[in-house]
Amino acid sequence: MPEFGSLAEFIQNTREKIGLSVQGLAKKTALTLEEIEDIESGKELFLPATIRQKLAKGLKLNPADIKQYERIMLVSYDKVDDKYIKSIKQAILDGETDNLRCPICSSKLNTRIVRLLDLENNIALHPKAQCSKCSFQIK
Repeated sequence: MPEFGSLAEFIQNTREKIGLSVQGLAKKTALTLEEIEDIESGKELFLPATIRQKLAKGLKLNPADIKQYERIMLVSYDKVDDKYIKSIKQAILDGETDNLRCPICSSKLNTRIVRLLDLENNIALHPKAQCSKCSFQIK
């Protein structure tokens, strides 16, 4: 049973326990400061395997220790029209985010674009969105 209530809480407490600053953890894991801040602020609820592995190595943990705190998207895509999800993702990539609304509760969506490297070191852009009120997310 997890000791902490959230992934954010677990990462922050583990980092502090071993005496690392946010900047120190970013440097040690080769993750950006923004990525670490997003995890510790609770914006990220589920991590890609590569980020989980880097965090585990930097925090001297097993990736499974981190995974137990992750939460898979609480609102599944099958409850939302797939075309609508695709249109939200495209709008984020096109920079048209001012009027994006949650398909569940109609609240404003907080959006961003994550730049990741694929296996061939090419930059891949991944649009993400999180509802400002409910648990809806696009990962």
